[in-house]
Amino acid sequence: MTSDNQQAAPAVRLRHEGPVDEDTLTYARTKIDAVVTRPGLPAVTGEVRIVRATVPHLDRPWSATADLHVGGRQVVVLAEQTTGRELVDQLQDRLRRQTDKAAHAWDDRRRTAAPPWRGGRRSA
Repeated sequence: MTSDNQQAAPAVRLRHEGPVDEDTLTYARTKIDAVVTRPGLPAVTGEVRIVRATVPHLDRPWSATADLHVGGRQVVVLAEQTTGRELVDQLQDRLRRQTDKAAHAWDDRRRTAAPPWRGGRRSA
């Protein structure tokens, strides 16, 4: 039996450059999906790019950049690490923190009223 209450797949692209192995990409897709498909988040779209540098003298050859739109807010997350798994874990932590901030800002309808000289209502 099928249900009409199914969530669409998130519109977050995962791109890579350099010699990135499939295990790291699968692990990254799992972790990214876990962050962006949480209940209560507005629509999430964007792109995550994972790069592994080919030069051997770098201390942290793995880097990632996430550029997401959570509701109406842009979230940009950067991460660098020595291994692909550590990179994905750091990226997940930062993405979760930033998407939570964006979701709370998106939900927060309590704003202070504009002062009278900016067109706000005057107190009686």
